[in-house]
Amino acid sequence: MNNRGLVFLFPGQGSQYVGMGKTFYDEYQEVRDLFQRANEILDMDIERLCFEGPEDELVLTHHVQPAITLVNMVCSKVLELNGVRAMAAAGHSLGEYSGLYLSGVLDEKAVLQLVRLRGQHMQEAADEHKGAMAAILNLDLDKVRDICRTCDIEMANYNSPGQIIVSGAEEGVLKAMEMGMAEGAKRCVRLHVSGPWHSRFMQPAQEIFEGDLAKYTFRDPQIPVVANVDGDYVSDGNGARENLLKQLCAPVLWQQSMERLIKDGYQKFVEVGPKKVLRGLMRQIDRSAEVYNVEDPQSLEVFLEKVSG
Repeated sequence: MNNRGLVFLFPGQGSQYVGMGKTFYDEYQEVRDLFQRANEILDMDIERLCFEGPEDELVLTHHVQPAITLVNMVCSKVLELNGVRAMAAAGHSLGEYSGLYLSGVLDEKAVLQLVRLRGQHMQEAADEHKGAMAAILNLDLDKVRDICRTCDIEMANYNSPGQIIVSGAEEGVLKAMEMGMAEGAKRCVRLHVSGPWHSRFMQPAQEIFEGDLAKYTFRDPQIPVVANVDGDYVSDGNGARENLLKQLCAPVLWQQSMERLIKDGYQKFVEVGPKKVLRGLMRQIDRSAEVYNVEDPQSLEVFLEKVSG
């Protein structure tokens, strides 16, 4: 198996924290310029939101989606400034937008405006249909599938062999957690989210977002990008647009996406953005893959030492 080079992995919603991106902002003029442009594009003080919060404001879906996307872009820019180039990319749910930006499918203005709109529409749909999400850990996939059918909820994220996220009406999710424990799950954990993402309840958001997506130019990717909806490579600009539309209601096939990249000879991965969620998932998917993360000068230094060593 040939090592085809480095894959950038971009985190999504849930990886945010107050202060993310600040150390790179202090160190790089290019990062300060990027934040300044983002303030203007979004017409909001995204610097203050990322660096000072407060957390209850940062976590609002229409705030956190552009905030995480911007910090992903910042970390990617810092890697580029340090001579590190991606040979392929993937992003978890919201993170896919960062992957499409990196690959040249979307420009800076388009990606930031689209994730802001996406967050707004998702929150509006969630306000209409109150719901919940939960992680079911270490339970057989078929058992999780049966539980979802019984509880009339959906499998939202196939994250790793031991982690499935379910989504739907609150009473269905709570019942699924009870059933999961009774069936032998290691743990069932309710997620701190404000809506039932990647479920049929996002259909109203999908319908509105289709019009938004049509207004932006989607170019063909310059490097391979694996999409969440099918665990396959984005074919072209139009395919990228269709994938982003489907993604709102469809499950995130993260495990399948990573397995596809590994099968095709990619063995070195770096999580580019806040926290280490995807790094942890990769260790559950395939322990033979080399996986790093870059979110601040310390993790950058460790990464640069390892890859140049």
